[in-house]
Amino acid sequence: MSPASHRRPRVFVDADVLFAGAASPSEHGASLTILRMAEITLIEAIASRQVVTEAERNLDEKLPETLPAFRLLVSRCLRLVPDPCPDDLPAYEGAADAKDLPILVVAVREECSWLVTFNVRHFRPGHPDVTVLKPGDFVQRVRGLLAAL
Repeated sequence: MSPASHRRPRVFVDADVLFAGAASPSEHGASLTILRMAEITLIEAIASRQVVTEAERNLDEKLPETLPAFRLLVSRCLRLVPDPCPDDLPAYEGAADAKDLPILVVAVREECSWLVTFNVRHFRPGHPDVTVLKPGDFVQRVRGLLAAL
């Protein structure tokens, strides 16, 4: 087998998924499950600085008591990558809502097969190399793949 075939699946995690994972009242929520999958190295979860900053800002405004758990999740579960350069965006214009375009661009740049978000409609028409799924749909897909082993 080639080294690439041993690479963990790359999953870009959007800010809303980070927020939901950190704020989850249950250990069984899909967002937290995805982060735990990354923690045990089943997947490689990737987020850009923009995403982490947005999630942290929203948690600070709405649920500041969750910030320590959020910071622990980020340190243990995510590979942080730089935001895209402004010059990288025009080539992808129209592939996602303008506000979310930098997220899609980073997912493509980092060769993520999946982008997990609650705002799937913001990433249409999207990019052919990145499948955009809600957290629950992604977890179901992983369950199906594991069941097929």
